[in-house]
Amino acid sequence: MPTRVPYNGAYRKLILAFDIGTTFSGISYSILDPGEIPVIRGVTSYPAQEHVGGDSKIPTIIYYDRDGRVQAVGAEAIRENIDELVEDEGWMKAEWFKLHLRPRTTSAAHVSEKIPPLPRGKTAVDVFADFLQYLHKCAQSYIEETHANGPELWCSLEDRTDFVLTHPNGWEGGQQGLMRKAALMAGLVPDTEAGRARLSFVTEGEASLHFCIQSGLTTEAIKNGKGILIIDAGGGTVDISAYKKTSDSGRSYEEIAAPQCHFQGSIFVTKNAEAYLNDLLQGSKFVADIPNMTDRFDKTTKLRFVNSEEPQYIKFGTPRDKDLSLNIRSGQLRLPGAEVAKFFEPSIRCITKSIDDQCNSSEAQISSVFLVGGFASSNWLFNTLKNTFTPQGMDVSRPNSHTNKAVADGAVSFYIDHFVETRSTWLAEAKYLRLGTA
Repeated sequence: MPTRVPYNGAYRKLILAFDIGTTFSGISYSILDPGEIPVIRGVTSYPAQEHVGGDSKIPTIIYYDRDGRVQAVGAEAIRENIDELVEDEGWMKAEWFKLHLRPRTTSAAHVSEKIPPLPRGKTAVDVFADFLQYLHKCAQSYIEETHANGPELWCSLEDRTDFVLTHPNGWEGGQQGLMRKAALMAGLVPDTEAGRARLSFVTEGEASLHFCIQSGLTTEAIKNGKGILIIDAGGGTVDISAYKKTSDSGRSYEEIAAPQCHFQGSIFVTKNAEAYLNDLLQGSKFVADIPNMTDRFDKTTKLRFVNSEEPQYIKFGTPRDKDLSLNIRSGQLRLPGAEVAKFFEPSIRCITKSIDDQCNSSEAQISSVFLVGGFASSNWLFNTLKNTFTPQGMDVSRPNSHTNKAVADGAVSFYIDHFVETRSTWLAEAKYLRLGTA
């Protein structure tokens, strides 16, 4: 992997990258000291997390009260007593709100009917701003608690902090403008020319490339001028980008095909399962259990699925819950593996076609495919892609761990390392905007 060069700035500064995903979000950062080689770190502890030692991501969820005030965010929004509070206090839930910022294209038309509406009186920018503000507070708390003289360190860097916000491939001027507005509303930077200059954007595809380079994953794949595909498969979107190395040092890459973004992330697998359950259980006494079944599928069955020839199970009730005509026994619903495979099929078909498209339009032969993002943890997705493209001479792989922090870490690397020098000229205006400066 390329060696990172020392920071050549005149003064210490902080780089904060916020990766607000459809379902989960994360923070990575780096404190740049003049003459020192930058180190990328992740925020791994958030309020209300169950696991001591934390996790690198939190759910992208906000609860508002009836007056529109924020009441619970992230891991706070999934604690055990949250359902009682929501019911008793009449709280409103905001989730998947990032997708409300999407470009209104025909390819995204199917999304509208599947994503939850925003809370009453809130715009997508309002919710995005509240979540950015929360992430900023989490970053502050983490740095103050984990670094020597943390409070003093944070105070000294408040006005010397640059922010990097990630977004799906193809979200250009319009979406960046909305995210910029949200950042200003959140108070990340002042609404001045100097303040706005501290805010940068990077596509999730390019951030993922930087993560793969710095993780050493691309070292062998990029030899002999061959190209690589980065597939960032997340909760809401799947971003596909193609690159090749342009220098022997490994510090320079170029985009060799138009990047793609598709609304076929893992949440749509769950939505397909929910539709199946609604059809199956309509008119039965188990209709009220569908939300719980869907949640259990999302958190367990979907993740474990590896074989379409073996039945899958959703645990949802008590041992007394039984209806053999519906394949329900002892509080478990039995699903044919072939049906579960169908839930994945639209996403897999879309990804497969996109890989073919990228290979056909690329300026160089693509030899390797790297799968990152939360959806990459699906063995069914990974194995299906590997079985499809390995016979075509492509190596399909994914990092052993931490695929869900690829975008946040890569966003910091984007700021520090700037590996991509040339982007596809698929749209002249977009080529300029994709450079990332607000």
